[in-house]
Amino acid sequence: MKPPPFDYVAAATVDEALEALADTSVETRPLAGGQSLVPMLNFRLAVPERLVDLNGIDELSRIEETEDGGLRLGAMVRHRQLEHDPFIARRMPLLSEATPFIAHPQIRSRGTVGGSVAHADPAAELPAVLLTLGARVRIARRSLGGEPGSRVERTVGLGEFFLGPFFSALEPDELLTAIEMPPSAPGEGTAFDEVARRRGDYALAGVAARVRLNSGGVCDEAAISLVNGGATPCLMREAARTLVGQEPTPEVIEATAAACAATSEPAADMHASEAYRRHLIQVLTRRVVSRAADRVLT
Repeated sequence: MKPPPFDYVAAATVDEALEALADTSVETRPLAGGQSLVPMLNFRLAVPERLVDLNGIDELSRIEETEDGGLRLGAMVRHRQLEHDPFIARRMPLLSEATPFIAHPQIRSRGTVGGSVAHADPAAELPAVLLTLGARVRIARRSLGGEPGSRVERTVGLGEFFLGPFFSALEPDELLTAIEMPPSAPGEGTAFDEVARRRGDYALAGVAARVRLNSGGVCDEAAISLVNGGATPCLMREAARTLVGQEPTPEVIEATAAACAATSEPAADMHASEAYRRHLIQVLTRRVVSRAADRVLT
């Protein structure tokens, strides 16, 4: 298959990209890494009349520390950078741990942070990991009636950004420009794991976990997110609450794992039944929560 014909805009700045997106008289899609969009074009699952290429915008490729000590990833940061950047490994080790599970090296060399998040695929690893880290997205659009080149920006928590399978809070004239994460807290541990039929395949199920223990070894905060556990990348708030206020003993962790499996909503398909995916979610939750707690203590 070949993609349908489209007009092509190579934006050199964010303002140029926003200018093109502001013209809603034609259906326009931004092109980041293209690892999801190009196959959709080839199979005619997406038929935009215009593509706005973001690859020439340096502003979107930056990795920066935020004012509060957190981390800001530009939308065009590649998966490969998350995997290999020592700064990321020190500041957000969960990103470095989870990224090698994403597809294959060739895809990670082109795929982008912003593209993965905007695609809103419940089977993708990165959205679940970013949910666990408490991330938020920065979104921009051209300022209507303002000075040329002026823009309006808003920030949305990632939990409110995902609205359905492949459906997000992005409007047609908006561009996701960055993902921001708060700083890691003392006493925090994280872990990720998944099960796939083959390395690089979409996960049958995956779990990301973050726990924070106080000096007495009691859990003050916990976050658990699922890959392929529902219709959207999902944060399992109810299950995580079973950890808070308790020491992460095997019994407590098992109760958390059971709650996570029970409240998940995995879909059955040709690769796995709903029951099998729930079983995987329980096993993986037990595994990653234990690992995250051990990393606090070591």
